[in-house]
Amino acid sequence: MAEEKQESIIEHLEELRGRLIRSVIALTVTTLFSFIFARQFLQLLIAPMGETPPVSLSPTTNIVVFAKVALISGVALAMPVLVYQLISFIAPGLTAQERRYLYLVLPGATVSFVAGVAFAYFVMLPRTIPFLKGFLGDVIQPSWSIDKYISFITFLLFWVGVSFETPLLIFFLAKLGIVTSASLSRYRKYAILVVAVIAAVITPTPDPFNMILIMLPLIVLYEIGILLARLA
Repeated sequence: MAEEKQESIIEHLEELRGRLIRSVIALTVTTLFSFIFARQFLQLLIAPMGETPPVSLSPTTNIVVFAKVALISGVALAMPVLVYQLISFIAPGLTAQERRYLYLVLPGATVSFVAGVAFAYFVMLPRTIPFLKGFLGDVIQPSWSIDKYISFITFLLFWVGVSFETPLLIFFLAKLGIVTSASLSRYRKYAILVVAVIAAVITPTPDPFNMILIMLPLIVLYEIGILLARLA
């Protein structure tokens, strides 16, 4: 019995190793491919800065930032393969019905993430960057380093994108019977409190306007999640 259990663990570790290797290969290929258009992607990321782009503060910063942008783009391109490898690893532990729900949710999750990134880029950043640049602008000359700026932008885009996947996560949990629309409605006030905390963490500025700009979509997404839970 112990030997069978040990063999089972070894088989799982072997499968995990194989899927990690395939994920690394996919990420390497997409990252190398991303070097072709990393310059254009970088220009897109710094566009919200307007006529005062970030500056490079060390001799190697430009190279590091260029490689980081290519890696970020590579991760985005390799995401379908990475998600597929993850699901293929955990799917054997799910029932056939649970796997069917998971495969149903995945395409929508991708669309929701892209919608969240688009919201952050086209709605949030045009208001956030001018605020940050203008805050105490008559006292302090804003001169942002490119590496810190890229980290800031990608952090914001990523987490807003993730937050837009809330309705589908709720739908999936409702399908599994973990949550219900009634329980979600009952705990709405606590959910709003959690949304406020999340918005405060994600929002890069201290002004309440930008925080509300994050809170309102999240609250709407929670309400959509309740509707989806009723349909589950």
